[in-house]
Amino acid sequence: MKKAISSLLIIFTVMLISACGGKTTTSDGVKLVEKGKFIYATSGEYKPFSVTNDDGTMSGFDVDVAEAVAKELGLEPVQKKFKFAGIVEGVKSGRFDAAVASHTITPDRQKKVDFTTPYYYSGPQIFTRPDSDIKTVDDLKGKEVAVSKGSTYADIAKKYTKNIKQYDSDVVALEALSKGKHDAVITDYLTGKEAIGSGLDLKGQQLIERSEQAIAVAKDNDKLKEKINKALEKLRKDGTLKKISEKYFKDDITTKPE
Repeated sequence: MKKAISSLLIIFTVMLISACGGKTTTSDGVKLVEKGKFIYATSGEYKPFSVTNDDGTMSGFDVDVAEAVAKELGLEPVQKKFKFAGIVEGVKSGRFDAAVASHTITPDRQKKVDFTTPYYYSGPQIFTRPDSDIKTVDDLKGKEVAVSKGSTYADIAKKYTKNIKQYDSDVVALEALSKGKHDAVITDYLTGKEAIGSGLDLKGQQLIERSEQAIAVAKDNDKLKEKINKALEKLRKDGTLKKISEKYFKDDITTKPE
């Protein structure tokens, strides 16, 4: 009896482990969380890149890119909403196949995950209320700057001030700024542009630098990265990336600036 119970416990444990984090490998060496599916993470809090709809699903530029990539891979796209600050770790641990969440390629992130070729180009910008005296990074000394948690903007802000406030998303930080909180926000210039277009009384100031955003995959998943790169190349050549970009920004942000 004890032996039978022990055997059942072993079987149950194996099934539980498989259900919690099983991996499958395709015939061409691509490692997937689930067979036939492309499970990607994004935050749903980064309009217009990803936003959470009333029904709980997400939509936006990043989501459309992920869906297009999944189609090229011949896989079913499965979106997973996750706090931005934890997405890279989620990819690293194998919780997701990839992150399609506007991650800027940085040396620190490259220690944890691998990145595909960039799927769009952008850059951090200072945003203030219209009556602000802040124009450039030199004006940020001692000022209270809001950023999103886990973003590269926090590291940028630290170069110019010690007074930093962090939010779960860039949009919430911008909304707080428009309501009189903080002195400035550093975020992606496209996100700020979208916020202003949606009615927030803000003004874009200095564009600090240019950045490259790419899809993150686990370091032991070279074949998946290779497949995604080929998919992005095709989507760029056939105009799909441009079409998706113009849908959300009325401009092509997928072509590398001269």
